[in-house]
Amino acid sequence: MTASTTAPAPQPAPPASTRTPRRVAWASMVGTSLEQFDFYLFAYFSAFFVGPLFFEPLGAAGASLASFSTIAVSFVIRPVGALVFGHMGDRLGRRTTLLWTVGLMGVATALIGMLPSYAQAGWLGAIGLVVLRLVQGISLGGEWGGSVLLATEHAHPLKRAFYAAIPQLGSPVGSILSAAVFIVLTLTLPEQAMADWGWRVPFFLALPLLLVSLYLRRAIDETPVFARLEQTGDRARRPALAMLRTRPWALLIAIGAAQLGIGSYALMNTYTMNYGSVVLGYPSLQLLSAATIGALLQLLTIPVFGALAARTSSALVVGAGALGTALIAFPLYFLLQSASFGGLVTLMVVGGILPTMSWAALGGLMSDLFPGRFSYSALSLAYAVAATVGGVVPLATSALGLWTAQAWWHPGIVLVALSAVTLVAAVAARRESRRRPSAPTVKQTDGRADDLSS
Repeated sequence: MTASTTAPAPQPAPPASTRTPRRVAWASMVGTSLEQFDFYLFAYFSAFFVGPLFFEPLGAAGASLASFSTIAVSFVIRPVGALVFGHMGDRLGRRTTLLWTVGLMGVATALIGMLPSYAQAGWLGAIGLVVLRLVQGISLGGEWGGSVLLATEHAHPLKRAFYAAIPQLGSPVGSILSAAVFIVLTLTLPEQAMADWGWRVPFFLALPLLLVSLYLRRAIDETPVFARLEQTGDRARRPALAMLRTRPWALLIAIGAAQLGIGSYALMNTYTMNYGSVVLGYPSLQLLSAATIGALLQLLTIPVFGALAARTSSALVVGAGALGTALIAFPLYFLLQSASFGGLVTLMVVGGILPTMSWAALGGLMSDLFPGRFSYSALSLAYAVAATVGGVVPLATSALGLWTAQAWWHPGIVLVALSAVTLVAAVAARRESRRRPSAPTVKQTDGRADDLSS
């Protein structure tokens, strides 16, 4: 037989994984949980310790503003991380990029636990703190988008909204773990020991958790969507530029839709903690306990809202959560002025459920807006820009509180504003999705779906 001169037929994309989409989604959630543990660890640390330890000469009010500024800097730098890791995710793969993001976060968190306080080394510790917060922010700039894609790109299109909600569990899980560590230390260590050295212990836990996270992420195979893009050569050479050129309106919608989910966490888990302790006089242990109970409930509500988004639409669930949050914002902070511990828990639970609706369906909403060839860059940049605004929420709310002489309604204004932006974006996202095909063209590979719309 003579050799054929025709080009060989293209080979099908390799199977995505021997794992089911559900197992991949949960593995993605575990890795995100460990990153969020590191990040929320600093949120609680900032609310109670950063000011006195690193910014003592600025006085109580100045130290509080400075501590919230260390929260803000890690959010401001996130778009840089989104561009860097978004490019890596769209060019080199989702799995490889997520190994880098979690590695940076774990090392930076452990190093925070080694910093000297102002009493030990003057402003050196504060400078080191800001630098490491920037590293954490760069890491998180590429974390969320990759985790959502890892879950959704292994799933059937009709179930993507549900699987997109699973990585969102990382936020309450991280909040629960970090709060639990501080609660245990507060109960077991004297107050002075906690201020002297006890605060360092949670940050050192980042190292063993980092090893666990790296192990789990190395065990995950690349997604079928990226495997096909790699094989067909359809990867965008400059993903961020391709996204900005072809889907700028979708990017603005995605940024707006994320405002409540991100901003409400910053408001409740950072600002309200400090406000409740310093201004309203609640014991810090009560605030941490109430926040932890609220986060535990989210472990149930996030999958429920994800399932609801799969049955209806992600945009509808995001919008419903935003509308409900706007309605309860002012009553929430009015009742917070004189609540018992039981009332405090109730308020934290109610104040968390409705924003959680928007948070749970956010990944599904964003995934529907962008094709696979630049989806990592698009999701990461949209989330990072929204997080930049969210990172300023504690600082802006604190400044508003000083300007209004701590009027009870000042946090409510911020919560309503975040809700309004997200509601408008959700309506726009629903209209945008109606202009596009109702479902991507898919090819089944061992029961999984591969997005060919990119």
